[in-house]
Amino acid sequence: MNEAALDRINEITAKETWTGDDYKQLLVELYEVSDGSSKFKAILHQMESEAPEPTGSVALKIGIGRYMLCRSDQAVEALACATDNKDRRFFQGLCYKALCQYDKAAEQFELSADRGWDRTEVQMQLVEVKALAGEVDQAGKTLAKLEKSSSQTAQFKYLQGLLAELAGQGDEAIEAYEQARKLDPACVAATFRLAYYLDLHGEEDQAIELYKECVSQPPLFTNALLNLAVLYEDNARYDMATVCLRRILAVNPAHARARLFLGDIESSKTMFYDEDQAKRVARRNALLDTPVTDFELSVRARNCLKKMNLRTLGDLVQATEAGLLSYKNFGETSLKEIKDMLSIKGLRLGQALEDGSELSGPAQLVAPTNVQNEGVLGTSIDRLGFSIRVRGALEILRLKTVGDLVAKSEADLLACKNFGQTSLTEVRSKLTEYGLTLRESL
Repeated sequence: MNEAALDRINEITAKETWTGDDYKQLLVELYEVSDGSSKFKAILHQMESEAPEPTGSVALKIGIGRYMLCRSDQAVEALACATDNKDRRFFQGLCYKALCQYDKAAEQFELSADRGWDRTEVQMQLVEVKALAGEVDQAGKTLAKLEKSSSQTAQFKYLQGLLAELAGQGDEAIEAYEQARKLDPACVAATFRLAYYLDLHGEEDQAIELYKECVSQPPLFTNALLNLAVLYEDNARYDMATVCLRRILAVNPAHARARLFLGDIESSKTMFYDEDQAKRVARRNALLDTPVTDFELSVRARNCLKKMNLRTLGDLVQATEAGLLSYKNFGETSLKEIKDMLSIKGLRLGQALEDGSELSGPAQLVAPTNVQNEGVLGTSIDRLGFSIRVRGALEILRLKTVGDLVAKSEADLLACKNFGQTSLTEVRSKLTEYGLTLRESL
């Protein structure tokens, strides 16, 4: 353990107030100390214990401390009670950026510049939050104004890469991120975005190494740890995924996504996968997805089924004879056609509704009773049993219910971080179990 670094940390934390320079120095010193994040957690806990309702300079220190431990929501609360100066406003901007509240972040960065924070650094932050908020063109114009003074800095190259990535220019983005890393190997933002891009495009081994770089020094980089955990989990490296998530929870026990992912991984360790059953379910679902239009039916029967929205064999095995005969213009002749058609495939009307039917297993067409009673569309996505990667993507899209999910198209989902064809297949398969599909692209 580096005793000199510990002495310098204690010297900084003992100051009456902190500045941005103190924060940067803390990061340097914590990197020199074994288990720096946990050491700093103890320091912060002591400060919070001594000032349960902090104000002024103490609130500033606690706010910055919480930000360093990825407690941005709690940091905002403390900073709101701090002395109104450039440091408070800049760190409020950083917190809002971490919380993806980009409008509020931009407002705070502007206020920090008004109070004396370096204006070039503020402009760099504004480029980033505008780009992440979708204002890529405006962000590009702001960055262009900084080219003369800052074009050879790592931050400038990182922002060039970010704008290129968001504009769909992948090769240009990678080149810019690499340039940023050469100018400053500690440019964590460039390392993370490069890892994220490679992760998104299937280069998982490279992404893992880059994510590991991101989390090798303070402050704790939660998103990198989460993404690293997902990659480890995808490769059945459950112990490594658990280590990543426990690092987050060690400093922020209330982190919801880390707790959720950890629970999924623990379940994965004990999950039994029956490959033969999975193949049977896949064949069965393929059969039940067969459109009724693939069969030769009379015009009357075809039109009745269309009006009743019975489009597949799966729809028909959930229907009953009485239900069909109750429909206008649907008679015994049409009923016989339908029964004969199903019989060819070894199916019958009402089969999915019968207890003990071979269609009532894990992938049954009828929603479980506890879900059906609540209304399928109002069911929480958490109850559908998606993998960690899919759940993480749906959380990013802020989809809470099955209704939210089916309102999205395949293109909407594929545009999301870490969501590829494998994840799309998983979503489609799960929705099929409930007789639902994603929205068709316009």
